[in-house]
Amino acid sequence: MTTTTTKKVLIADDEQNIVISLEFLLGREGFQVLVAQDGEEALAKARAEKPDLVLLDVMMPKMNGFDVCQALRADPELSAVRILMLTAKGRETEVSKGLGLGADAYMTKPFSTKELVVQVRALLGL
Repeated sequence: MTTTTTKKVLIADDEQNIVISLEFLLGREGFQVLVAQDGEEALAKARAEKPDLVLLDVMMPKMNGFDVCQALRADPELSAVRILMLTAKGRETEVSKGLGLGADAYMTKPFSTKELVVQVRALLGL
């Protein structure tokens, strides 16, 4: 049984090795971790589970992270969800686009796991 203070984090990424390491890392930090392999699944899980934070990869099958971000922000029930975009695309234009669509923060791959945890905690106000 989880306590009410356990924050839910949805990892939306199609790279299995990244998902496994993030799942382990965030689970060890005490978060309840959900996983989606593509954009459509990410949106469906976000709507069903109402996570506190979504770690969102930009390049995913079926629906990219930018579109998922936009859909989350357009959904009144999910508009308060914090979004951290994770991507190999770190050019200024992608960062601007992600933040412009409503992402709360942006990290480029490869990233430091320590930095990621700091960022996650900051976004969740922990």
